[in-house]
Amino acid sequence: MKSLNLKTKMKRRFKVTTTNSNHNFAIAPNRINRDFYSSNPNDKYVGDITYIKTNQGFLYLSTVIDLYSRKVVGWSMDDTMKTSLVNDALLMAIKRRNPAKGLIWHTDRGTQYASHEHKDLLKKYGIIQSMSRKGDCWDNAVSESFFHSLKTELVYHENFKTKAQANEMIFEYIEIFYNRQRLHSYNDYMSPVEFEEKMLRLEIVA
Repeated sequence: MKSLNLKTKMKRRFKVTTTNSNHNFAIAPNRINRDFYSSNPNDKYVGDITYIKTNQGFLYLSTVIDLYSRKVVGWSMDDTMKTSLVNDALLMAIKRRNPAKGLIWHTDRGTQYASHEHKDLLKKYGIIQSMSRKGDCWDNAVSESFFHSLKTELVYHENFKTKAQANEMIFEYIEIFYNRQRLHSYNDYMSPVEFEEKMLRLEIVA
């Protein structure tokens, strides 16, 4: 980077809390326990919620990441952090990937993930729930890392005039840049899509 006169594009901003773990819903055990490796696609997903500031107010983003390739396989955006926000993101992942029963789904202890509506969705598709320990961001480090990349590479450098503009640019970041172009050290410096395609070709040859 020094020889090419390149500088890191980063900027810090204040943080808005998106997790409300002060509720009476049942908490799932931590089945991931910081083991963020997966040897097969659709074995372990992680998810979280973050906020996007616009001139029209906050927009909330929920994501679903497959630990196999770090690909964002599902996401949704809305004006509120209702349970439908996380359910829509997970449903996108389910429709795209068609995971077998037994998939482990790891999140924080937020109300949305602990709600009856969300647990009903997990039961319907045979998904096993896992939750971080209270107030421990390292238990969901992969989701935190993705949001850090999104914000330092895009969000903090834009002044979104409308929520529609933010939605469009975040769509492009996730689907075009992050999943298909951005190199990831976990994937031996391949993008998530490139990594999955390479692993599939190797399986076919074998």
